[in-house]
Amino acid sequence: MPLGGFHRRFIALVSLGNFFDLYDIFIVAYIGAALQHSGFLTLRQFTFFVAAGFLGMFVGTVVFGMGSDRMGRRSAFILLLLIYSVFTFADAFAPSASWLIALRFFAGVGIGAEIVVIDTYVTEVVPGRARGRYVAITQVAGFCAVPVAAVLSRVLVPTHFLMSGWRWVMVIGASGALLTWWFRRRLPESPRWLESRGRLMEADAIMTALENESFSTSGRSGEWLATSGATKEGKAIHTEDTESAEGTKKKEKSTSLAPLGVTSTGAGRSAEAERASFWELWRRPYLSRTVMLVIFQALQTIGFYGFANWAPTFLLKRGVSLLHSLEYTMLIALVSPVGPLLAAFTSDRMERKWTIVVLALVVAGLGIGFGNSVAPLAVVGFGALLTLANYWFSAAFHAYQSELFPTRLRATGVGFTYSWSRLSAAFTSILIGAVLLHGVPAVFAVLAVAMLLVATVVGVMGPRTNGFVLEEISR
Repeated sequence: MPLGGFHRRFIALVSLGNFFDLYDIFIVAYIGAALQHSGFLTLRQFTFFVAAGFLGMFVGTVVFGMGSDRMGRRSAFILLLLIYSVFTFADAFAPSASWLIALRFFAGVGIGAEIVVIDTYVTEVVPGRARGRYVAITQVAGFCAVPVAAVLSRVLVPTHFLMSGWRWVMVIGASGALLTWWFRRRLPESPRWLESRGRLMEADAIMTALENESFSTSGRSGEWLATSGATKEGKAIHTEDTESAEGTKKKEKSTSLAPLGVTSTGAGRSAEAERASFWELWRRPYLSRTVMLVIFQALQTIGFYGFANWAPTFLLKRGVSLLHSLEYTMLIALVSPVGPLLAAFTSDRMERKWTIVVLALVVAGLGIGFGNSVAPLAVVGFGALLTLANYWFSAAFHAYQSELFPTRLRATGVGFTYSWSRLSAAFTSILIGAVLLHGVPAVFAVLAVAMLLVATVVGVMGPRTNGFVLEEISR
């Protein structure tokens, strides 16, 4: 399929959801400092607050992330955003620390699985030649939420209009997510998933609608020509793979793109659904990939969220005032979209496996620099570079992990392995709280070791994926 208007609309809607998912994850860092400073949470309670969110993400990833192999990408996608927004909204009005922590767990259920479903959904719908770039674009949109969360926290946290400013930061995120949920209802189901479940008529109806739009004679851009295999005269370069524009126009036109979010009620199963079992992850050829990703996910979260969720608290522990710590982290957060933007330009040009290895080593080095910085310029400089590398790394591995399993097992494989990152993040918050008693440099020494191990396991065990069709990678 050539890239066209459908793919851009699809990515826009998916990216909106990713924006609010990451907004909710990263506001923890900014409002966490305020919650401790105001006395609403102690350091110990803040540790449990962070851990509760990640434990909820672990449960959501296992139940709904893996479950989307049975319930469908679109259904899981819409349900999870609703869960997240409702519980985040309720969390904004938590009357006590206990309620705040408990509601954070349920909000985490929606957030954790949503990220898995996004990666799986985009990987299956976007053509292979642009797969890495489009996953990175969802990350660009998502990490735009980081500076937004930082700026809103800097502006609202010190205020008290009707209620504490940190509560308004949470309300804004939940409200935006609800609005996004309303627009998402028109998204189509993944044709690859429908085909794997034996629902061939529904898959064909969606593909016919996409073909009618993608191969229409209007608006053939350079990108269309580059990705469709057609010449400017409208003739196919590869006649055995690509239909000419004239031939495609004769396809059935009864299916329009308008009702893409609704599958045909009269379409039953036309083929046997592919049988998939969780235990298939532990057999060749997926065993080594499963083991590699479990180790990778358990370790990368230590380096990634160890900085992302604790940066303002690290500054507070060094004697920096609340306002100054929020200002420093706001300046650092401004570069957040640059990392995934670099991934969008490089993901399909540079082998993703080696990109992950190099960036993990860079994160380890920059983390040591940040942990030993005292001067404001050094703190902001190392923090900005660390943020850029971390988020470039994130965009690269989100594209990579979804390529390693077949459609029938994709969400199960990604969900199971990614769930280890949520579980690891929950315990990482407790680990960092304990190590922080020995100083900030000690924390970043631990984070650097974790990222060195990440580079090693991917370099040794990770397969190459760039330029391969999904079905080739998963053989």
